[in-house]
This record gives sequence, structure tokens and C-alpha cells, in this order.
Amino acid sequence: MSSDNVYGFSPFISNKDKNMKKNKIKVLFVCLGNICRSPSAEAVFLQHIQDTGKADFFEVDSAGLIAAHQGEKADSRMRQHAFQRGYRLESLSRPITYDDFFTFDYIICMDDSNLIALKEQAPDLASVQKISKLTDWADIAPLDHVPDPYYGGARGFEEVLDLLELCIPQLSEKILQDH
Repeated sequence: MSSDNVYGFSPFISNKDKNMKKNKIKVLFVCLGNICRSPSAEAVFLQHIQDTGKADFFEVDSAGLIAAHQGEKADSRMRQHAFQRGYRLESLSRPITYDDFFTFDYIICMDDSNLIALKEQAPDLASVQKISKLTDWADIAPLDHVPDPYYGGARGFEEVLDLLELCIPQLSEKILQDH
């Protein structure tokens, strides 16, 4: 027997569950082109919150500062390295939009140039306050940024995943503590 009735809603969803869906914490990961670091951060974050039973609390997406790769899958090298660790990079590249600054609670970027560009694009002070670097959320990180692996070799893609796996659990826990 289906939980949906003729009215199109489930009688088994409480008001608390409905409010949780409305009040999900919205996290946007941003890098330059949205084909390496930010889609990987999105995938690692999604896997982490799924594994820890916290997926119902979040809405997650990724975007790029430029539209050069709009509609494309993540870089094939990044997808390969992520797949070897059990992550699936399924999102398509898209540029950040004006509305993203109002839609998302947290805008998490990968390096200082992303941070500067995002702050310059932010439409207001409240939006600027949502922007931070991923490595700033880690108590200890070997680097102060997530380096762009695009022009490097295999080690660069592995380094990105190492940093994401280090920083993302701390990010999710600290965000949940704030809410």
C-alpha cells in the first residue's frame, strides 16, 4: 500500500518533517570552472552526510565562477580518481548565479582567488558573510586552499580528494553545530 493518497500527499509525514524539508541547510561549493574541485566537494559532502545519516538536513550543489564548461560533466580525470574512492561525480557544470547568493546559506570556495571573486560578485553584505574557503573550516589542514588540479598530473587529483576528505567532515559538523 502506497503512503500517497488521492490528494497527492503522505499522511505519514509530520509537520516536523515538512518543516525540515523547508529548512534544509543549503551548501554551495564553488571553484573556477565547476569541473574538478567543486563537483568533487559536492560528491564527497553528499557521501559523508549520507554515511552519517545527516542527508535530510542538507541541500548541496556546486557551481563555477566561469561558464566556460556549462552543461559539461566533471573532468574525466577527476571523475576517475573520485570513482576509485567510491564517489560519483554526477552534476553538470554551471556558473554561479545572482540567485545563489540568496538561496544558499553557505558558499564554500576552494582558494583565495575564488574567495575574492565571490566577494566581488556578492550583491550585499549578508551574501559576503556566507562565503568562506573550505580549508578555513578544518582545525588542521596541510594547505590553506584546495589547489586546482586541472593542469597537473594524477597526484593533483588525489591531493584534492585528500583535502576534501579531511575538511568536509569538519565542515558538516560545524555547520550543524551552528544550526
